[in-house]
Amino acid sequence: MFNRIFKLPEQLSFFLFGSRGTGKSTLLKEVFKQQKVIWFDLLDLDVEARLQSRPMDFETELLARAEDRSIQWVVVDEIQKAPALLDLVHRQIEKKRFRFALTGSSARKLKRGTANLLAGRAIEKFLFPLTHFELGDQFKLDFVLRWGSLPRVFGLSEDERNDYLRTYGNTYLKEEIQAEQIVRNLRPFRSFLEVSSHGSGQIINYSKISRDIGSDPVSVKSYFEILEDTLIGFHLYPFHEPVRKRQRQNPKFYFFDLGVQGALQKMLHVPLEPQTYRFGRAFEQWVIVEIHRLNHYLKKDWTLSYLRTKDDVEVDLIIERPGEPRALIEIKSTERISEDDVRSLARMGKDVPNSTRFCFSLDRIPKIINGVGCLPWWDGLKELGLEARQAPLFHLF
Repeated sequence: MFNRIFKLPEQLSFFLFGSRGTGKSTLLKEVFKQQKVIWFDLLDLDVEARLQSRPMDFETELLARAEDRSIQWVVVDEIQKAPALLDLVHRQIEKKRFRFALTGSSARKLKRGTANLLAGRAIEKFLFPLTHFELGDQFKLDFVLRWGSLPRVFGLSEDERNDYLRTYGNTYLKEEIQAEQIVRNLRPFRSFLEVSSHGSGQIINYSKISRDIGSDPVSVKSYFEILEDTLIGFHLYPFHEPVRKRQRQNPKFYFFDLGVQGALQKMLHVPLEPQTYRFGRAFEQWVIVEIHRLNHYLKKDWTLSYLRTKDDVEVDLIIERPGEPRALIEIKSTERISEDDVRSLARMGKDVPNSTRFCFSLDRIPKIINGVGCLPWWDGLKELGLEARQAPLFHLF
């Protein structure tokens, strides 16, 4: 059983976006288990085909049950499969008879069909793989760095986890990309998935990737946009301040889950060994992805970015926090932080005004080195204010 850090609206309609396997349907079934709900599951091929060909059936069914005042909510699972329903949902929201919970694993098709996503009449929420708070006693760093934290991977054997994650990529290509006709030619996109997964957390080199997959930089850029629109990852953009003239302008890209990333890399069978370059990269990526998730869940409204100068001096993460100093964060997987580990951060901090410097690592002993607060990663997240107690918990199996 997991505790999800999540609060859904109780009185307002909402979108619940999240990648496949994050537990959107499970969450809604738990939330509405004590209520009568009208449920349209567009993953059911018959339901999808019927509502795509005859979308008015959706409204007809709602009208037929409008007299039952015990029904307050309508759930439409994977709404992007029938975006024409949004006009009907919009009309029903205006009539104030039903409230709607609309799930989706892609906002891309919805944005094309209705740019304003119901013109603000439905709140947007996002669901991610499990955070370390949600995993509680089941959290083990070496496990999530290798296998990720999609709910399904817990309780499976190693072989089953391997099969599940490898299948995830194929399912994504088939159901999100091919079925929705997002990409005409799947071959270069399939190659792109593997190449981009190896570069996760690094500055994107569009030209190099295009050469590797036999495509062009414009297509590669559009592929990254597809990954973000289908919630497979997110961009981390360069920090913009007076130092911007010294930095490289391309963003980084982070996959939403290290297990899915490992499957795309075809590296799941290779254990992650501590004190190796690969382990260090995985740890850095996980910390940034974890902060990205908690930023959404706890409604911090922070802006995340990175800084890298032409002299290759880099700050792994810069967090702009409204009403607070910027947080400059270096991430190290070492178990013993030294002055060498924070030398660049101590120097760069002077060039970023109104900032506080941190180093998050596996070193269990908090310390201050040259003005940098060096903390175990878990204490570092708490120091930033990323604590689960700030949001209610839903118990999910």
